[in-house]
Amino acid sequence: MSEEILINVTPQETRVATVENGMLTEVCVERRTKTTLVGNIFMGKVVRVLPGMEAAFVDIGLERAAFLHASDIAGAIQLSETGERTQKHIRELLREDQNVLVQVVKNPLGSKGARLTSNLTAPSRFLVYMPGDPTIGVSAKIEDEQERERLKEIVREIQSEHEDGENGYIIRTAAEGVDAEAIRGDVKFLKKLWRAIEQAIVDAKPGDLVFADLPLVNRTLRDLVGLSVERVRIDSRECFQSACQFTEKYLPEIKPRIEHYPGERPIFDIYGIEDEIQKALGRRVQLKSGGHLVFDQTESMTTVDVNTGAFVGHRNLEETIFKTNLEAAQAICRQLRLRNLGGIIIIDYIDMSVDEHKRQVMRAMEKALDRDHAKTQVCEVSSLGLVEMTRKRTRESLEQTLCSECPTCSGRGFLRTAETVGYEISREIIRQVRQFDVKSLTVVAAPEVIELFDEQPDYFAELETFVEVPIRLQAESMYIRDQYDVVIV
Repeated sequence: MSEEILINVTPQETRVATVENGMLTEVCVERRTKTTLVGNIFMGKVVRVLPGMEAAFVDIGLERAAFLHASDIAGAIQLSETGERTQKHIRELLREDQNVLVQVVKNPLGSKGARLTSNLTAPSRFLVYMPGDPTIGVSAKIEDEQERERLKEIVREIQSEHEDGENGYIIRTAAEGVDAEAIRGDVKFLKKLWRAIEQAIVDAKPGDLVFADLPLVNRTLRDLVGLSVERVRIDSRECFQSACQFTEKYLPEIKPRIEHYPGERPIFDIYGIEDEIQKALGRRVQLKSGGHLVFDQTESMTTVDVNTGAFVGHRNLEETIFKTNLEAAQAICRQLRLRNLGGIIIIDYIDMSVDEHKRQVMRAMEKALDRDHAKTQVCEVSSLGLVEMTRKRTRESLEQTLCSECPTCSGRGFLRTAETVGYEISREIIRQVRQFDVKSLTVVAAPEVIELFDEQPDYFAELETFVEVPIRLQAESMYIRDQYDVVIV
């Protein structure tokens, strides 16, 4: 598979696009005014302990207090003499006004604050360092059992060399096939990094940032540039030089793949990235066969509806449905990555009566999800014909990053009709007349609502006769359709 990473840098914003076989699959946007917090370590202060939720709210200097669950606190799990794992109560672990060192694992999303842990980690190219936890773990994406054991053995040897049995490591996917010297270099880097963090902790006050993860470009080079990436193109010379210095020091094997794009035409325009981003902000996604998908994103979940649309097939109905669902499975997985949709996702495929077709669609979906960097879990087709899945959510979706709630409909996606608003005004007029001593009324509303009254003079004349009060109509161009005032004169 051909894979490229394109990086567009402007003074206020950095955008990273992943292109696989000429098709955009992922976009990450970081703005100077709103950088990611995931991986950052703060000195926090406990502002509230909630025994009923086994959690606490911690002030780390953000607009909203962050959330820390008891299970994410270092030392919360204890082993009994029989080897049974039990969790301490939140009151045993934290108290209000206590200072606590925490790391952000999820950015603030919508109305929710950041999610925290006190089990601190420090990442590098091949490893994640876990001080105080002697575990050695291996990424689930490294499937070869011999390779997993080889990597574990290398880390164990390095641990014994450093007499560092109290601290552990997670071996990342990028470590697959890497030799012992490269991993040894990573360990040295992590030790040096952790000593710097420990020195910063000494002088930290509540709300202080103790450690910040790398900026987006360097983080991309560290985490996303694997063997499958043929080249990384950067359209800023200054950023290109910075990336070269970073890779020369920490990732020399990928430096030859980094290129500077000097062209006058924007790099995202050449690859059609801008158009794809605009399409990814819409509800409807067109399939090549003529079918289409409809995405609806809510606070609790995302739903995806699959439709045959204009695709009528060539053989029979079942074959048409199967081909549409097969194409939809791959398109959905791409859109999940592109839109960065997380949490619960419900997919309503077109009903299939053949079990083998269901299995093939699920296999196609699982194969497409193998390329996803986020952790996913997919259930089989339910009795209602739905596929339930979850995708790990660590940052805002593309829509949440680039868009805001519509001020007209407040995110509902619809407005009441002019006729509905007109009838509401009628009821409000009757209510006002019965409640107060009214001599006359003025209705101020949107032009289209006033036009509706003008088009139905008989209805309005009946209303005036019914309430026995003269009514004057006034159009206000600044009012939206839902907005009106009934003014007593």
